[in-house]
Amino acid sequence: MNRASGVFPTSGLSRSVEDYLKAIYQLSSAGQPASTSQIAELLDVAPPSVSGMIKRLSEQGLLDHARYRGVGLTPAGRRAALRMVRRHRILEAYLVDRLGYSWDTVHEEAETLEHAVSDRLIERMAQALGNPLFDPHGDPIPDAKGNIEELIYTPLSEIPTGETVEIHRVTTSQAARLKYLGTTGLTPGTTITVLERQPFDGPVTIQSPAGEQVVGYELGRLILCTRGDPLPE
Repeated sequence: MNRASGVFPTSGLSRSVEDYLKAIYQLSSAGQPASTSQIAELLDVAPPSVSGMIKRLSEQGLLDHARYRGVGLTPAGRRAALRMVRRHRILEAYLVDRLGYSWDTVHEEAETLEHAVSDRLIERMAQALGNPLFDPHGDPIPDAKGNIEELIYTPLSEIPTGETVEIHRVTTSQAARLKYLGTTGLTPGTTITVLERQPFDGPVTIQSPAGEQVVGYELGRLILCTRGDPLPE
């Protein structure tokens, strides 16, 4: 576990810029640069529009861009991205914990609200929630100074047979998938044991509190687990 730190800048960026920075943070969080095609797909915009925005943000000192090698965030870009990540995840946590939203319905609401609410309101929400470390999907929430927990996870699809692990994070915002996982009980905090793994990207058979279940490979890649001691709540 490691903590990356910084200090959030004041707002002043357009909604479009904030969306780009947050998307590039998401795509490059594993340490690999984000490609133009990935950004275009995530934001549902045309690749030429992405190229133009990348050039603009690079000139503003928010992005590092090497031709044919992809895009990464500069320290200033990362701070701005983490500010938006914090807002989004605090909103999701508040909507679920205090307003009764289900975890499969909060993403779109948070996408809209993250640009509209004030920093003061976000901090009041965080305090009301007890300054949570994770959102309802298990995604880490940056603190008010820009620190974020960088944890090591293993996808369910790669857990060895016979090992018992805890689901900690689900890396999808697709409502249908989240709803399905919710109905099957495969949510953060659930302890499971891998009973069998089929070869060649086959399904995984697990034992969970809900009983024996079979999880397909593609879905298993989205279910990130922690091995060893339980994580703090």
